[in-house]
Amino acid sequence: MPYRPPLVAHEYFVADPPELPVRTRGEGGLSAVAAAELVAADGAEVMLKAVTTAEEALVVQVGVAGEGVIRVRLSEDASARPRSERAVSLVTPGTYSGARAGITPGEPIVIDAGSIRAEISLAPWHLRFVDASGRTLVEQDRGHTDISGRLRTLPFGRSSAGGTAVAYHESFAAAPDEAFTGFGESFTPLDKRGQRPVMWNFDAFGAESQRAYKNVPLYLSSRGYGVLLDSGAPAEFDVCQSTHSVVQILVPDDVLDYYVLAGPTPAEVLDRYDRLTCRPALPPKWAFGTWISSGFFVDSQERVLARARTIRDKGIPCDVLHLDTYWQKEGRWSDLRWDPETFPDPEGMLTELDGMGFKVCLWMNPYISHLSPTFLEAAEAGYFLKTEGGEAYVADCWHGSFPPCGIVDFTNPEAVAWFQGLLRPLLRQGVQAFKTDFAEGVPHDAVAANGMTGTDLHNVYTLLFNDAVAEVTREVHGHTLVWARSSYLGGQRHSAQWGGDTYTSYAAMGSTLRGGLAHGLSGVPFWSHDAGGFTGRPTDDLYVRWTQFGALSPLLRLHGTTSREPWQFPAVEEQAVEALRLRYRLMPYLYSAAVEAARTGAPMMRALCVDHPDDPVAWQADLEYLLGRDLLVAPMTSPDGARQVYLPRGEWVDYWTGEVLAGPGYVRVAKPLEQIPLFVRHGALLPVTDPGDTVTTPAGLTLVAFGGGDSRTEIHDTDGETVVVATRDGDTLRVAVTGPKRITTVEFAPVAGAPGRAVITQENA
Repeated sequence: MPYRPPLVAHEYFVADPPELPVRTRGEGGLSAVAAAELVAADGAEVMLKAVTTAEEALVVQVGVAGEGVIRVRLSEDASARPRSERAVSLVTPGTYSGARAGITPGEPIVIDAGSIRAEISLAPWHLRFVDASGRTLVEQDRGHTDISGRLRTLPFGRSSAGGTAVAYHESFAAAPDEAFTGFGESFTPLDKRGQRPVMWNFDAFGAESQRAYKNVPLYLSSRGYGVLLDSGAPAEFDVCQSTHSVVQILVPDDVLDYYVLAGPTPAEVLDRYDRLTCRPALPPKWAFGTWISSGFFVDSQERVLARARTIRDKGIPCDVLHLDTYWQKEGRWSDLRWDPETFPDPEGMLTELDGMGFKVCLWMNPYISHLSPTFLEAAEAGYFLKTEGGEAYVADCWHGSFPPCGIVDFTNPEAVAWFQGLLRPLLRQGVQAFKTDFAEGVPHDAVAANGMTGTDLHNVYTLLFNDAVAEVTREVHGHTLVWARSSYLGGQRHSAQWGGDTYTSYAAMGSTLRGGLAHGLSGVPFWSHDAGGFTGRPTDDLYVRWTQFGALSPLLRLHGTTSREPWQFPAVEEQAVEALRLRYRLMPYLYSAAVEAARTGAPMMRALCVDHPDDPVAWQADLEYLLGRDLLVAPMTSPDGARQVYLPRGEWVDYWTGEVLAGPGYVRVAKPLEQIPLFVRHGALLPVTDPGDTVTTPAGLTLVAFGGGDSRTEIHDTDGETVVVATRDGDTLRVAVTGPKRITTVEFAPVAGAPGRAVITQENA
């Protein structure tokens, strides 16, 4: 059983992963591949018959899955596939025209994928990965044994208990100074060395631990490579925790199926990852505006309209109103029906909100209360996950807070169609998007319509859920935006994800930031969080500081158990609203960064190692980030208004003062409540616009030059792409503009040595 501290409240239904069986005393079962012989070679893939230390015969397959990508499989049967594939394919291998397999008797077999090669020694067995120059990227660990000769690390092989194979495993040697990151939205330090991520989606309760709503079995190394595991199983990654020099991977599945991805930079690893999974979906432009939530308390049509009028009357920039749980009848969540008493005319309300420039998002989840009239209909039709006895599985999905629920079975096509049929009328009424909450609660002992166990379905269930919602949203509105809490491998196809139910504290804001950076390095560029924290009411200063962090995040939502409306914090309302106005002023820059992220897979909120992979500190600095390529954001995580900020190589301009600071190195930054620590890359050109009530596509923009030297920037917008090239000519900055945007004004930040004037040349306007 998992350890639970005494006398501390814990949940009774948390859908924990099942424990792996333990071998009895004296029982064998841990085997390692000892040697292999070539069976077949097909283009750039080889199949090998392996013999293990337990005298088992296993199959090893090593081949090219794309330029810079090597795939390795270990199984008993060459046709074995990950069990999660019964529900959804997580990875699609590619091809590479230059791939080849070099086979020379007496020499290691070489599998060449261009920027990465695999070198296979058959007797004794060993596998090494090198770059095009021959430099070792990573290699299998050669085994750690104790004085009795027992293995103390998991070898490349498999384990059995009670005569049954229960897991495959792999181990890689780790350099003493090697850093590792990724694994999804883990709220722990960015460098995962010394940690043990488990690929199992949890309700993370507070977002301050390794429990994650969104797991992605992908990690990146500071040595210039990545490792991707194709499995939906509750795999464990022991990242140099039990043994300092070894990364161990334990996979309770029918096959070990992984990919080694070349870099050398994190951006290049993520580009190759996208080619195997999918490119990130770009949210519609309005989604980059402010989202203001009803909060987690009883709401009504009258209150929603009053909230909308107040937002417009006060000139608060906002594009989306989110209605949380109480748009439905209390106790009947989530039957996806308006509460007729509190929302008597939803169509009229949605029409009025649309006229005021608001999109509307509704909260929902895949759990239906047994008290809802919808429950009986779905249960009788077989639309829920079932118990082993064939009954609808009714689970305490709300941890005792609300009635038990059935869990919609998205492996059943009829259940998917039925569920989408509940959503379609809401979308046609004018609802623009759904917040897809929960989905981490599939019990391991549940049974799905396609025969999958809850264990095999648990992680990929969220993909099926979000797919169903995204599909019907696209059918009605032409976009696939969902605001998702849980996700898994390939989940970047769902264009918005947020960090879940955080505590309301400076510490929780810090752990939330760490989760967002790790998730960005796991292939998800469009991420957000509950600005202000979720649980409880933030202090005035924390509300402002967290709103500033949100305003300079990829996406922004004000949401919590209490109100996060700016006017509910009258002493600091103006400071919070100014943060929102700063976001809308920077929207041309932010949206350009978003388009680039969707095209390349590099995160929009970039850990410093994305742009500075050779800087060891960049792999550790996890309370700051680059937003796009030119803004360095360091949210104020201390109530005293001061903190240390690491500036990477180059010159950085204080956004507020124009002071130029040189990196690499730490600086102590103190900022008043109305200012977030914000720096701009010296020489950058930032496109900005006048902030309005909503996000627009302006024809004319202002260009702000930070330093006024030779520079170039690209502006991506819904009306096309514009290229701006600036050239310094004495005291004049000559600005050439090509594309649909007009640069109407050039402003110079108060940076020493900046030019005195600008001359703008417009082409193809």
